[in-house]
Amino acid sequence: MKKIIYTFAILTIITVLTSCEVLEEVAGVVLAPASTSTEAPKLTNGEVISGLKEALTVGIKNSVNLTSVTDGFLKNTEIRLPFPEDAIKIKQKAIEWKMETQVDKFETTLNRAAEEATKEALSIFMNSITNMSVQDGFAILNGGNGAATKFLKDQTTQQLIAAFRPKVEAAISTVKLTDYWNPIITKYNTAMKLTGGQQINPDLNDYVTKKAISGLFLMVEKEENKIRLDPMARVSDLLIKVFGSIKL
Repeated sequence: MKKIIYTFAILTIITVLTSCEVLEEVAGVVLAPASTSTEAPKLTNGEVISGLKEALTVGIKNSVNLTSVTDGFLKNTEIRLPFPEDAIKIKQKAIEWKMETQVDKFETTLNRAAEEATKEALSIFMNSITNMSVQDGFAILNGGNGAATKFLKDQTTQQLIAAFRPKVEAAISTVKLTDYWNPIITKYNTAMKLTGGQQINPDLNDYVTKKAISGLFLMVEKEENKIRLDPMARVSDLLIKVFGSIKL
């Protein structure tokens, strides 16, 4: 009898100990902190603003580098400056008068002026991105393609025109644009005077200024969207973190 009681006691102890081990294992699974997480680390306000400024800086530098070289505008069909739209009648008449060569030289030189002017654009654009609120930052971050460029355009276009125009005037002088323009416009306006037609002489400084700025913004937007969509274009840890947080 004693032997039976002794055996039963041993079995009971073993069962209790085994149960405790199982409970400890279960408790360990339930209470232990998760070792991995699929959630992206939360961004601070400072990181968002810094990341957006860095993205714009990268986009601006790349855009200026692409446009401020020979043929940067002329050979880029997206931003090439055509004959001024409000003077298209002049182009048509000039071609009728067998002045195609002068027209081609004029259009080429228009684009040379834009290319020359954009060499001075970097500092102007850089100064325009220094102020950005936290609210603006998060709105831009989640605003989709072109959101940062649109913000930049809305905030700075008028200031850029005022700052850029003197650079364009200097560029027009450097590439001698008027040397190719004056023979065309003089002949056209002389003919209009004789026939009673309307004389035209568009503001070339204004035309090149606005077209050059518009072309630059287009290139900046392309660079911004590259960073948003292509992980390989995120050239720093900050850009990886900020733009990697966006849910596409």
